Amino acid sequence: MIELTLREIADVVGGRVHHASGDEKVTGTVEFDTRKVTAGGLFVALPGARVDGHDFAAQAVEQGAAAVLAAREVDAPAVIVPPATAAYGGSYVLSGDTDGSGAAVLAGMSRLARHLVDSLPDLTVVGVTGSSGKTSTKDLIAQVLAPMGATVAPPGSFNNELGHPWTVLRADRDTRHLVLELSARGPGHIAHLCEIAPPRIGVVLNVGSAHLGEFGSREGIAQAKGELVEALPEHGLAVLNADDPLVAAMADRTKARVVLVGEDDKAEIRATDIVLDEQARASFHLVTPKGEADVTLGVHGAHQVGNALSAVAVALELGATVEQVAQWLSAAQRVSERRMDVRTRADGVTVVNDSYNANPESVRAALKSLAAMARAGGEPRRSWAVLGMMGELGDSHVSAHDEIGRLAVRLDISRLVVVGEAARPMHQGAHLEGSWGEESVLVPDVDAAVALLRDELQAGDVVLVKASKSEALWRVAEELLNT
Repeated sequence: MIELTLREIADVVGGRVHHASGDEKVTGTVEFDTRKVTAGGLFVALPGARVDGHDFAAQAVEQGAAAVLAAREVDAPAVIVPPATAAYGGSYVLSGDTDGSGAAVLAGMSRLARHLVDSLPDLTVVGVTGSSGKTSTKDLIAQVLAPMGATVAPPGSFNNELGHPWTVLRADRDTRHLVLELSARGPGHIAHLCEIAPPRIGVVLNVGSAHLGEFGSREGIAQAKGELVEALPEHGLAVLNADDPLVAAMADRTKARVVLVGEDDKAEIRATDIVLDEQARASFHLVTPKGEADVTLGVHGAHQVGNALSAVAVALELGATVEQVAQWLSAAQRVSERRMDVRTRADGVTVVNDSYNANPESVRAALKSLAAMARAGGEPRRSWAVLGMMGELGDSHVSAHDEIGRLAVRLDISRLVVVGEAARPMHQGAHLEGSWGEESVLVPDVDAAVALLRDELQAGDVVLVKASKSEALWRVAEELLNT
C-alpha cells in the first residue's frame, strides 16, 4: 500500500480519526487477520461467524499495526468508517455481519483501494473473468508480466468484494501490473468490482454453467461477465475467446479495442498443432500478428492452451515480444493449490488434484485431460475419476450431473467413483450411457472413497479428484498421496 496518514485515510473513506492525532502513518500492509498483521500496517476489523475483528483491535496494534479500520469505536488508534452506501457497499454478505458493520468496513476498504489505483498513474489493471479457468489464467498472466515489472495478483481465488480490494491494496508505487480475478453471483457484481479498480485490459474466458442457479441461463451469465468489457476505456483492450460465441459477441459491448484468441481461424492470437504429453501438458505453435513461436506449457490440461493465449494477448499489449512471451509461458508453473496439481507416488500412481472447485465445463476439461494422460506414453494406464457434486446449478442439477457420468463412459475412463448422494445422477448417467457394472460406483463420503481406492488402486494408475469446494474432496487426494 502507499504511505498514508490516518487523517488522509479518514478523508478517503469519509470517516473520522479515533484515539489518534491523525498524523500517524500507515506504511505496512492492510490485513483482516491478526496473524498476518505487519509493522505499520492497517488492521481491518471485520465481523465473522465466530469472532468479530473489532474485539481484536487492541491486539492488532500491539502486534505492530499502526491503526484499525473499524465501523465502531475500539480501544486502539482507528479510522471509523460511516455506514455503507450503495455505491461502495457491494452485495457481499459477511457471515456474522448482523449490524452492517462488515458492509461498512468493506465499503471503506473499497474506497481506499480506489484511491490507491487513482494515485498510481503508471499502474495497469488487468481484469480476468469467466465461468471457469479464471484463477489459472490470472496466475499465467501474472507470471508472464512479472519480468516486465513488479506485478501484484491475488492468492488463489480471492475474487469477491473482500478479496478484490484487499489485493488492490497490496500494490504500491513500484507496482506496474495489477492482475485481478473478478467473480459474480449476480448482475452488477463485476461492474462493482470494476469501480473499485478500473481495468485497462479485460479478459473474458468463457460462459459456462457455473452459478446457473443464480443467473437462470447462460445468456444471463454472459450479460454479467460482459460487465468487464463494458467498463474498459477507449484506450483499453478486451481479450475475448473466439471459440466461445457468447464471449466473442461481447465485442459489441465495449468501446475498447478487441483481440480474439483461441483455436478458431478468426482468432488473431491462436494455437495450432496442439500436442499433449503423458501428463497432459500442452505444446503448441503460437501464431500472432507480431510473429510466431513454439510454446511448451508446464501446467496441465488442454484447456490451459486457451488460458495461455489470453496471457499472450495481455503481454503483447504491454510491450513483450512473441519470443519473450513464449519463453515466459514455457517457464510458468501452477501457482494456486488444488488446481490440476499432478503428483506421482513411488509406485507410479499419478494423482491429479483438481478439487478446488467444479462446474460442468471444468469437469469436462479435467476428464478429457485424465483420458489423455491414460492414453499417452505407450501402454494405456487405468484411469479413475473420483467426482463429487457440482454446486449452484439450479434446475439443471440432475441433467448436468447425468451428462458428466455419460461423458466418463464416452471417454473410456476405467473407473468412476461418485462421492455423495447429491451426485447420484452422475452415477446413474454412467450406467444409462454404457450399462456399466462395477466401472461406476456410488460411495457415501470421502472415507468410503479412500477405502475403495486403497483396496483397488494398482501401480501406474492415474486418478482425478474433482468436485465443488464445499465437498472437500481434496482429502481424497491428500490421503492417496500420504499412503
